[in-house]
Amino acid sequence: MTLHLRGDWGTANLHRVCGWISQELTDRCGPHTRVAVWNGRGFSDAVRAVGRGEVHVAMTTPVAFTTAALDARGVFSSEGFPDLRALGVVPQRDRLVIGVHKSWGITSFAELREKQPPLKLATSVNDGVNYVGLAAHEILTRSGVDILGWGGEFLEDERPFETLDHVKAGRADAIAHEAYMLPAWQDIGSDLHMLEVEQDVLDGLWDDYSWPAATVDEGHFPGCRSFRTLDFSDFLVLTRADLADDIAYAIAWVLGETRHIIEKQYQHLAPERSPITYPLDPAAMGVTPVPLHPGAARYYEALRRA
Repeated sequence: MTLHLRGDWGTANLHRVCGWISQELTDRCGPHTRVAVWNGRGFSDAVRAVGRGEVHVAMTTPVAFTTAALDARGVFSSEGFPDLRALGVVPQRDRLVIGVHKSWGITSFAELREKQPPLKLATSVNDGVNYVGLAAHEILTRSGVDILGWGGEFLEDERPFETLDHVKAGRADAIAHEAYMLPAWQDIGSDLHMLEVEQDVLDGLWDDYSWPAATVDEGHFPGCRSFRTLDFSDFLVLTRADLADDIAYAIAWVLGETRHIIEKQYQHLAPERSPITYPLDPAAMGVTPVPLHPGAARYYEALRRA
């Protein structure tokens, strides 16, 4: 068997999951099996790579953002992929968070609109591929926030580490990003007011793109109350309906039955601070808004019958 997977930039969690799948699958296949893991970005590029048949399997996050590709909505409006199927979900509890430095005295979007400060806001690039930049700009626009029009600027990068560094170093006084479990968020969290996304904005994102809302628990950031924002959870293992049933079953089996391989790589972190939220529950890994591949569904259905 020859199989092509697509992960992330090369050193983050999606690539690590691809390595886990590759190792455990190769161990159980014939001696001439070859599995390649291609670099990617893990966003709409991964969905398109699978949909166009460039790779057999790709990792993408957050899970819910892929549903728009099934019926050609949002960034997929010019090219839909109704044949996309899920092999499973690797859980990552995450949120997109928008924070403004406390020196501005702004605690809500209403106050932000009233004061119209010239913020230097750090986020990801908004290029139609990076979901962080896409979601951040959608929220800001729908909330009536005009960073550039108010004399501010965007500091845009691909990955969260650079974005968080901008705030930590004082180059930015506002942020819109995910990966809220990273230690760097704790370093800057006490200096920021986290803004709750208004309900009409969350409702609109759900109606238009099926992007769900979620809560950040009280105390997740130092001294911060609970608040509602955009859910940015879970890694999706994505394929097409034409992947062979036995391979789809085998990958789902690897996810469920060898989960200890990936769990032990994160157990030095508390589950709520881990980029993969362990312990993994095989049955829950088969629950996804993207339809399951029939081969993968056979594995998860067997779990329910057991």
